[in-house]
Amino acid sequence: MSLPTWLHSVHHDGSEKYVARLHPRLGETVRLRLRVSAAAPIRRVVLRTFPDGEQALAAMRRGPAEPPAQWWEADLLIDAPLTHYRFILDAEDGIWHYSAAGPSAHVPLDHSDFRILADYDPPDWPAQSVFYQIFPDRFANGDPSTDPRPEEYEYRGHRPTTYPWESPPPADQFFPLVFYGGDLPGIESRLDYLNELGVNALYLNPVFTALSNHKYDVADYDHVDPHLGGDAALVSLRRALDARGMRYLLDIVPNHCGYWHTWFQAALADSAAPEAEFFTFRRHPDDYATWLGVWTLPKLDYRSRELRRRVYEGEDAVFRRWLRPPFSADGWRVDVANMLGRQGATQIGPEIGRAIRAAVREARPDAYLMGENFFDASGQLQGDQWHGVMNYDGFTQPLWYWLRGYDLKAHGFSEQLAAPRWPTKALVDAWRSRLAAIPWAVAMQQYNLLGSHDTKRIRTTLGGNDALHRLAVALLLTFPGVPGLYYGDEIGLEDAPGLNSRGCMVWDEARWNRPLRDYHRELIRLRRHSAALQRGGFQLLLGEADTIAYQRDSADDRVLVFAHRGETPRPAGLVAVHDAGVPDGARFVDVLSGREHQVRDGALPLPELAQGALILQQLPD
Repeated sequence: MSLPTWLHSVHHDGSEKYVARLHPRLGETVRLRLRVSAAAPIRRVVLRTFPDGEQALAAMRRGPAEPPAQWWEADLLIDAPLTHYRFILDAEDGIWHYSAAGPSAHVPLDHSDFRILADYDPPDWPAQSVFYQIFPDRFANGDPSTDPRPEEYEYRGHRPTTYPWESPPPADQFFPLVFYGGDLPGIESRLDYLNELGVNALYLNPVFTALSNHKYDVADYDHVDPHLGGDAALVSLRRALDARGMRYLLDIVPNHCGYWHTWFQAALADSAAPEAEFFTFRRHPDDYATWLGVWTLPKLDYRSRELRRRVYEGEDAVFRRWLRPPFSADGWRVDVANMLGRQGATQIGPEIGRAIRAAVREARPDAYLMGENFFDASGQLQGDQWHGVMNYDGFTQPLWYWLRGYDLKAHGFSEQLAAPRWPTKALVDAWRSRLAAIPWAVAMQQYNLLGSHDTKRIRTTLGGNDALHRLAVALLLTFPGVPGLYYGDEIGLEDAPGLNSRGCMVWDEARWNRPLRDYHRELIRLRRHSAALQRGGFQLLLGEADTIAYQRDSADDRVLVFAHRGETPRPAGLVAVHDAGVPDGARFVDVLSGREHQVRDGALPLPELAQGALILQQLPD
């Protein structure tokens, strides 16, 4: 059945206009607010909660009228670590339910309820951050004397070679041993470039000692790879970041290590060694569990108490020591966080995730803990494990599918599963369902991205289409959560032959897409100065065949975002905004052109929308 149109005006989320306190303490009372159209035929609103497993209902009171909106209010006691709730609307045309999944005629399941976490105290700095991911070997070579050389070691019958910057590698060169000499001194030497771009936090792919260029085959968790400059270079980078008010995350691989790690070598040499229990040997020494069958990446077995001590529990454990001076990392990105502690009959991932969270909090209370997960991570995002994940499932992939078409891949599956571009409704449903599955306080810590070292570059994904690239950037920098750019995307880099998305950063400014870089700078500046974009709510406003629009609003800021994917422009015309609670007379400015727009009779006049994005910010009265 079709829902009444007035239900589109109903809105609530976990942001400051709707929940009085984002991070309440256990035992506190929090005021909830629900916004509806003043014209909605509502007789009463009932708040439905579920204390200690039993349903409870409470009548809400009619709050202030702020045309075109009417507010309803209730006070909610936060008496459990997780309090979930929804609203029941008793109207002249029926009884309707409203949860984080949206309005419905049926009674929704509890897992779609709004959620408030008690005593949840995540770091606040990510909300003010725009991240920049760097693959160290490919960003900048600051010290050629540390470049990997063939005589240094052998790896699977191959030797490392450092090639001239940007030169394509020989077709027969073993991919993991293709080096370009990028290092931590190189990153430090380019901090002014990053500062000028506007980013204020770095996410570094692994820097610990390893034989490959990607370093996910860690050989030593206790030292920075000498080819990247060693421990001293990371200390120096920390100081240089401090001087610019910037932060950084390290990348850790706790699910597996490299074949040449001292732990695994000890386990191979002696089945009775303490380290042997760190791994799962089906037949010692040749048959052991690995990451996805890759023999150079033996999987770690967290049934071992000693392994837990070394990785996160002990005072000098890996997760702890790098957060302390002199390295003072601001947090961790956890590789394949979806697989950690999971191996057949052994399924202790949540236990390990909670223990890592506790260890990180003890070592540095303001550290940001972000996991890698390409899939549904909602089970790990209930406030007790990661602060957020790389939000492929909740932001990135739905956007890819809407802009370029759907495709699905998996290790060991060679067939193609592909379909044309998603309809806008699929994008809306995907975004809404993923946001509904986790507490709002966690959604605001999700790491949003357009691509990474594990995917195609966004410009390649979009076939080099500049307008769609800008559209994607606009959504990235205005969506709820923490935005992260991938190095070089801001100057228009595409996948490089033989290197894919891990090509060398281009430092020849004559080859940059300068307008694209300027576009990034302007939207980063907006992101870092807009309260609505940093902590505001999120309401989907429009879902046409080729156009989507949403609102971000805080107590003193409002931003409207329109994205049009079609090659044919969307005609100029009026767009209704009364369901967003926008009053008549409200004035908005196009943040890029400076053109003003004013709301009249509940509608906003929009110009013709070419392929791309339009971002409007409300002007003060």
